[in-house]
Amino acid sequence: MKVKSLGYQTDLMFADFDGEIIDRGNYLVIRTPTNPSFYWGNYLLFNHPPAEGDYQRWQELFAREIGTAPAVIHRVFGWDTIDNDQGVIEPFLKNGYRVDRLVVLATRKPYSSANSKQEVTVKPLMVDADWTQSIENQVECRNPGFSEFDYRQFRQRQMDRYRAMARAGMGEWFGAFIGSRLVADLGIFCVNRLGRYQSVQTHPEYRRQGIARRLVIESGLFALDRFALENLVIAADEGSPAERLYKSLGFEIAEYQLGVVKWDSPTFSRPGKPPPFT
Repeated sequence: MKVKSLGYQTDLMFADFDGEIIDRGNYLVIRTPTNPSFYWGNYLLFNHPPAEGDYQRWQELFAREIGTAPAVIHRVFGWDTIDNDQGVIEPFLKNGYRVDRLVVLATRKPYSSANSKQEVTVKPLMVDADWTQSIENQVECRNPGFSEFDYRQFRQRQMDRYRAMARAGMGEWFGAFIGSRLVADLGIFCVNRLGRYQSVQTHPEYRRQGIARRLVIESGLFALDRFALENLVIAADEGSPAERLYKSLGFEIAEYQLGVVKWDSPTFSRPGKPPPFT
């Protein structure tokens, strides 16, 4: 199955690094054995939106390919379209699923000017203490409904992956520092000359100060040069403050990325969905 959407293309590089991607012809099986609680690392991706009769068929495929409760407490399905086509989604909504709709934006180069209210240094993470600060920042920025203990465990596994990818030359994780304190962070990782942003997060005490803007711009310019990229790709919830921020930096909507999600307890969400920047 050839994936055409920028969003899913760049998502799949992470599973391709240390997970499993199995091609079944009209769908892909994506697994992340090192992080089974990562919902968007353990899912099925179809080459078409759901059609009549797909609801039950997809449930059976998920049980066979990913697993069932109690070992697996989620169901996640994506489909490789770029035009916002939901297909026959009603059976999923009636059975407790929610739509996961992202706007995927891209730019050849972000606007190169941004001011922040404080002196901020943007740089790739290099030492253990910086990576530890990044985990703490991501945990602090989690959805308040998520368990701190479980989210910390999940985030540690994610950051282990990102650090290994950085060491392999596939990208970098960046921090925005005031002095020695990390106050915002994100990752950019690369595939097919595309750079994909991950998990843009600003500490609650430092929002509304232009720090996220500085971080997105300076990390993007660094990655374009270091990895000889043609485009930078970033995703946000449709209509969110994050979408407005990225558009203000020169990103333009390239496509929509759709899926449906169901879980028994709201412990984790898709990494990359930041809290409001406003």
